[in-house]
Amino acid sequence: MPLPRSGQSRRWWPPTAQALRSLPSRLAWRRLPLMDRWLVSELMGPLLFGIAAFTAVSLSVGVVFELVRRVAESGLPLLAAIQVLLLRLPGFLVLAFPMATLMATLLAYSRLSGSSELTALRSVGVTTQRMVVPALVLSLLMSLLTFVFNDLIVPKANLAATNTLEVALGKALTTEKGNNVLYSRFGRIKELEGESVKQLTHLFYSRKYLQGQMQDVTVIDFSRSGQRQLLTAKSGRWNEKEGMWEFIDGTIVNLDENSGSTTSARFDRYFYPLSRTPLDLAKIPTDPGAMTVGQARTAERLFEEAGNSKEARRLRVRIQEKFAFPAICLVFGLIGSSLGVRPHNRTSRSQGFGISVLLIFGYYLMAFIFSSLGISGTLPPLLAAWSPVLVGLAGGLGLLRQASR
Repeated sequence: MPLPRSGQSRRWWPPTAQALRSLPSRLAWRRLPLMDRWLVSELMGPLLFGIAAFTAVSLSVGVVFELVRRVAESGLPLLAAIQVLLLRLPGFLVLAFPMATLMATLLAYSRLSGSSELTALRSVGVTTQRMVVPALVLSLLMSLLTFVFNDLIVPKANLAATNTLEVALGKALTTEKGNNVLYSRFGRIKELEGESVKQLTHLFYSRKYLQGQMQDVTVIDFSRSGQRQLLTAKSGRWNEKEGMWEFIDGTIVNLDENSGSTTSARFDRYFYPLSRTPLDLAKIPTDPGAMTVGQARTAERLFEEAGNSKEARRLRVRIQEKFAFPAICLVFGLIGSSLGVRPHNRTSRSQGFGISVLLIFGYYLMAFIFSSLGISGTLPPLLAAWSPVLVGLAGGLGLLRQASR
């Protein structure tokens, strides 16, 4: 602003509300050391480029081609296709965050090392470990952002995308809908010899769950030794007042294994004493990747109560992976910065992209192997989910130590 002329008074304009709101963040940024601000600014460009590049590639392969085919062959409206694409975007952003973190740290530190700027920092006594601190802090923030997206945004966005697609194609609404609902209940059965053993007591199957009702239901009762009961019904719903299942238009067949005799009866309405767990299971997404942590914990509890230990163990592994997956950003940030900070290292953007893809492929292959071991019961769920993270951190620390020599 020019200085006022002689005899003129300088007017003071009060700051705007927007300027006042942004003042604390600017002051906090200014309080950071100059070196940290400089390194973070160098990281932001490659990070945003990586997010855009990896998201564009994965989104094109995973969604765009399928939507184009739907528009051309199934008559999907273009506006609905754009809505589905936008709703699918958060899921692919979550996949891009770790990959972009790896590429950003690798490219940024490689460029600074190649131009001898990191050498200049070493000459004034800055250690290699101190140089990578901004990258680790940024990676930790990306881990938190990944967890928020993966648990709060992605499940709802994917469900909304599925609803939008099916409505646009003229299919039934997918709210409160599920196919092939299967529930097995285990309990203790008293044998004829007087011993009590734990085994399957009930098997509940519904071909479709829609708007609060089970359709085409089959229930097999093994709870009485020497007796088998088979119930089939066109539909069934949970009667909250009676605390039982209410089946409509079906048949009950009883089989006596000792005499081999069978009896059957038809019914228009029948109340059956079984827990509401099949209804709770039908409301939970079948894909653990589409569940929030809370939904996964609920499903794990329901399977545990039902005695389905294999499915409960699989969900325990998936729950731990919900927390372990965001930590990949921290692992990749450490590995990328440790590789890039080596003296006189020059890595172009295309080379950085290729190295990132190789490292990502190796990491996910290792994660898949450990996950399979956890689901099979060979490893505890906690160890199966976090072992790739621990191995990655150990490898990153080794690379950092080597670069510090």
